[in-house]
Amino acid sequence: MTQSIRWLQDEIADRMLQKLDIVKLEVKDALIIPDFPGAHARFLTKRFPGIRFHSAPEAELTGFDLLKFRIARLWNSGLQSAPLISLDNYKKSGRIDLPDNSVELIFSVLFMQDLPDPKHFLQECWRVLKEGGLLTFSYLGPDTAKELRAEGLPQQLSLKKLASPWDMHDMGDALLGERFSDPVMDMEFLNLDYVSDAVLVTDAKALNLLDADGQNSALSIQLPKKLTLELVYGHAWALGKHLAKAQDHVAYIDLNQIGRKTRSDSA
Repeated sequence: MTQSIRWLQDEIADRMLQKLDIVKLEVKDALIIPDFPGAHARFLTKRFPGIRFHSAPEAELTGFDLLKFRIARLWNSGLQSAPLISLDNYKKSGRIDLPDNSVELIFSVLFMQDLPDPKHFLQECWRVLKEGGLLTFSYLGPDTAKELRAEGLPQQLSLKKLASPWDMHDMGDALLGERFSDPVMDMEFLNLDYVSDAVLVTDAKALNLLDADGQNSALSIQLPKKLTLELVYGHAWALGKHLAKAQDHVAYIDLNQIGRKTRSDSA
């Protein structure tokens, strides 16, 4: 994302926080991926006093902006220092720079649609979440920018396909497949109206829907004045992490996890 679309990130983060407000969860460590300057950190600090942020800031934050971001996250964490996590490193290595079982909450805004393998991201989330931890996320669904896929426009616009055009049913199945419990999925459409082609093109580029080469050519053709975003929301719990992964619908349990109950009566 870029600064031009920051308002959308803030709006979606706010809607996610409203859904999170009714969830019962104690959080000391939270992973925000990707993280960006916005009001969500202040909300989480108020909701979970003493929270420590493990932030993966957007790659576009550099220099003075990154310094301000570091200071803000340190302040919101009550001066509890946590190293920033490199989003670029994750995209290159496929590994989140955190130990196993290290956070109670993962908060991810408009990220997974740009990943070539969201299933691997879910596996990493499962790895770094503690037992009983919560993954909450949002991403762009397959009907996003359907106006730009009208006949003849994609070729002229250099329109990009979403790396992972998953609908909410695909994601729900993937969460269950990666052992997450009680997934809850939701979807809504957000309709954006434009009076300027230049602003529409800037937003489409910021959402990774448009190649850089297509930005100039887009301004020379007739564009729609509307952009539809399909927003998919979800959350799921990391429960039963001591269980081995099920094979052939059979779950194998570590003997050390089986308790012995004695009867107090003589029967």
